Amino acid sequence: MTETLIGPFERELEIRKSRFLARATPIKSIEDAEAFIHAIAQAEPEATHHCWAWQFGPHCRCHDAGEPSGTAGRPILQVITAQKLDLIAVVVTRWFGGIKLGAGGLIRAYSGAAAECLREAPKEPIIERVKLTFHAPFSLLSLIQARLQEWGIEAAQPDFTATGAQFILTIPLEQQQDVSHRLIDLTSGQTVVSVVEEAEA
Repeated sequence: MTETLIGPFERELEIRKSRFLARATPIKSIEDAEAFIHAIAQAEPEATHHCWAWQFGPHCRCHDAGEPSGTAGRPILQVITAQKLDLIAVVVTRWFGGIKLGAGGLIRAYSGAAAECLREAPKEPIIERVKLTFHAPFSLLSLIQARLQEWGIEAAQPDFTATGAQFILTIPLEQQQDVSHRLIDLTSGQTVVSVVEEAEA
């Protein structure tokens, strides 16, 4: 099961007088990741490096931010992958302490800071969801709203039409068939349930 973070989290390590601060956050878009990285770099311009990686579904990027090639961004990304995480961005900021770590030392430092941060961060499983829409006649509105509440399904405020209301539900993908059948049974086949858009994480 792939997981993501519940909220932002950070962990700090000191390695041979260099300070490494790993910060991670859940993201809903690639723009979220870029904004998170940019905000940290802007807030702490005096830091030596802001190395980062993000994973968003099939898309990922990483950057060494001035450290030797392959010693920072990729190790951070590998930690994200190894811990089966998605929809997250990680920035590891370094303040140089005067002692050079060498390529192997840098890889261990950046991956170690990221790994400790992500290991301890509170997580939740990523549940694939789908949006369903259906139209209900006025005569069945109160019944449908009561049943949705009973089933624990949150519906957006329906759009009223001349003959009833158009509902949109966001539910876990695995419940799609069950909920569709229940709605059709409840309305004695008077409603047609259709997918608004492709499943989204």
